[in-house]
Amino acid sequence: MSAPGKVRIIAGNWRGRKLEVIDCPGLRPSPDRIRETLFNWLQQDIVAARCLDLFAGSGAIGFEALSRGAREVVMIESDKNLVENLKRQAEKLNSTNHIIQQAEAIQWLTQQKNAFDIIFLDPPFAEGYIEKCCALIREQSLLADRGMIYIESEKDLAAPAGWTIKKQTRAGEVKSALLELD
Repeated sequence: MSAPGKVRIIAGNWRGRKLEVIDCPGLRPSPDRIRETLFNWLQQDIVAARCLDLFAGSGAIGFEALSRGAREVVMIESDKNLVENLKRQAEKLNSTNHIIQQAEAIQWLTQQKNAFDIIFLDPPFAEGYIEKCCALIREQSLLADRGMIYIESEKDLAAPAGWTIKKQTRAGEVKSALLELD
């Protein structure tokens, strides 16, 4: 697979380091501006947090969280080539506080028992994953007390049932929001 681009880690221990982005249909790494806003929102909460990057893709969000002091990031990705790339990027960064698994997100959520402090939910657009994942996260009690979910979407975000939007923004066609349980 070719490497059509790179994304940089914005801040933290790996500030300025670049992650390779492989060519994969539908892959759209979160741009710097969106990640910068997200981590400004989370600056008081990311240190020592246990995080889940449910549709890990390029790993830009998960590795940024680790760079900024997350205790652990579990990265779930269904595409084999993206999983292999995530492992290569982790090795280049000498990352040790991550778990990378190849799995389908909905199926993976149904089998989980441990809660996360922050869940990053940036699924393929227009496939209905946000509502399904939010429902499963709530049903399975996968969010720790005072935990939050970050969502990226191509459409205006309405809080799924049982959730409240804490913060939201828009950058171009991408809408993002930080949610908490009601």
